[in-house]
Amino acid sequence: MGTLWSPIKESGSLTDKIVARLDELIASEDLQEGQRLPSERDMARLLGVSRPALREAVRVLEARGRVAVRHGQGVFVGAGDTGAIRTRLASMEVSLAELFAMRQVLEVPAAEWAAGVASTREVEALAHQLEAEERARVEPIDFSVLRQLDTAFHLRIVEMANNRFLLQTQGVLQEMIAAGMETTLTIPGRVQQARKDHRMLFEAIRDHDPDAARAAAQAHIAGARDAAIERIQTQRHEAEDPGA
Repeated sequence: MGTLWSPIKESGSLTDKIVARLDELIASEDLQEGQRLPSERDMARLLGVSRPALREAVRVLEARGRVAVRHGQGVFVGAGDTGAIRTRLASMEVSLAELFAMRQVLEVPAAEWAAGVASTREVEALAHQLEAEERARVEPIDFSVLRQLDTAFHLRIVEMANNRFLLQTQGVLQEMIAAGMETTLTIPGRVQQARKDHRMLFEAIRDHDPDAARAAAQAHIAGARDAAIERIQTQRHEAEDPGA
């Protein structure tokens, strides 16, 4: 079977070591695309690892598109890097759709409530937040700084809504906003569109117009979602047809 199938003795995470060893086998071309790997029992014996640890490593490789598990048949070498990219992008598209759906659930009512209860002091603080964002949007843009300020703008609105249950979601919401911006912030035109969206959202809250605030938040999140998913779909199509 060759030295790559010899028992794993290195220290560290066993799952990571199994993944690395199988990845090395595939990359070395000892295993070709579509080739069936040894049975779970045989692989565990050859690598000197437990079957549960091997199963976990196979799950990791399957998620990366490096292997394909066919129930009742075995584990086969996957479609390589292109297949892994397609798998990852398809999964990302679903995740982003779910992420933005949850942002709609949380942030849209937060904007509406904030517009109804915002104090003069809170509106002034939001105005200062918006000014800091405006300065960060000037070229050359430091996207890490802009991402932080953009997130802070949204979270301040959540705080202004003055809903203690909504406040408990702040940590999760912050992660969702950051994940969404990771995909959309560098899309051409999104910086300018976000500036307009945030200005409309601020003005609705400043004017204590809950309906306008709700509409502005909904339009902003929907626009970001559509841009993110369009980018992912384009990348997936390019992965499927590199010559296009």
